[in-house]
Amino acid sequence: MREIQFREALREAMSEEMRRDKSIFLMGEEVAEYNGAYKVSQGMLEEFGAERVIDTPIAELGFAGVGVGAAMNGLRPIIEFMTFNFSLVAIDQIINASAKILSMSAGQYGNPIVFRGPTGNAGQLGAQHSQNFENWFANTPGLKVVVPFTPYDAKGLLKSAIRDNDPVIFMESEVMYGDKGEVPAEEYLIPLGVADVKRAGTDVTIVSFGKIMKVALAAAAELEKEGISAEVIDLRTVRPIDYATVVESVKKTNRLVIVEEAWPLAAISSEITYHVQKYAFDYLDAPIQRVNSLDVPLPYAPTLIQAILPNVEKTIKAVKAVLYKD
Repeated sequence: MREIQFREALREAMSEEMRRDKSIFLMGEEVAEYNGAYKVSQGMLEEFGAERVIDTPIAELGFAGVGVGAAMNGLRPIIEFMTFNFSLVAIDQIINASAKILSMSAGQYGNPIVFRGPTGNAGQLGAQHSQNFENWFANTPGLKVVVPFTPYDAKGLLKSAIRDNDPVIFMESEVMYGDKGEVPAEEYLIPLGVADVKRAGTDVTIVSFGKIMKVALAAAAELEKEGISAEVIDLRTVRPIDYATVVESVKKTNRLVIVEEAWPLAAISSEITYHVQKYAFDYLDAPIQRVNSLDVPLPYAPTLIQAILPNVEKTIKAVKAVLYKD
């Protein structure tokens, strides 16, 4: 199977869907003339023209609103934020318009729209450009939230997101756009709301999503050297969450560690902890452990960034805590 970059997988997903359906268009800052801030949309302007690949001013509230209105009137927009930190400027359109249109119009208006772009920390970008809002959006009824890890998942999930009749938040990472992975050339879709067991194991379940999956898998590889078998689950979507896959794994391993980049209060890891303790309490042999970023704005200094974010060492420590009940 061929290997392509994460950004190429996203580009293929958008281009294939735009060839299939003329109601789909891409709108955002630098998506056209500049080929995308991260070159995700490279070449799309030449193929689809300026009516379907549209550069916008630095006005997220405005172009998000244009997208919401277009979706209400039969089009299927893809709205790119240069970073989801900038989506806060447009959050009223996302939360109070897009997510609620179907319900408030009694089904008269749908909102088939994808809001996509990078999330989370990407190095020394400072506190205002290094935040995770997956749990914010996942808290909102009416939205679906996708956070892919591999190029394969990114393409299949984005195609499904574009075809979905509900608004979808599709969150990527700047530091993953150059990652390579196997992606079929033929058509395929990955359904939203289905987790993937990236690594089978018997001693402990590790759950994560997005780029922090790298931490989870690296920790599992190190633990294997010590004879500890970790099952690693990639949620892929955080609304809806595939609770069943997590619960079934915990019933097998009897222990759970959740690794997530977001701050700890009201995080996705909090929700999974509650659900597993409710539906698999009798199977747990130790309290659930979470590994989140520390509860502070992310600083600029690289040493402090490393101290605050989840990492392999913290994950291994959490796994050993559930195994040995330290």
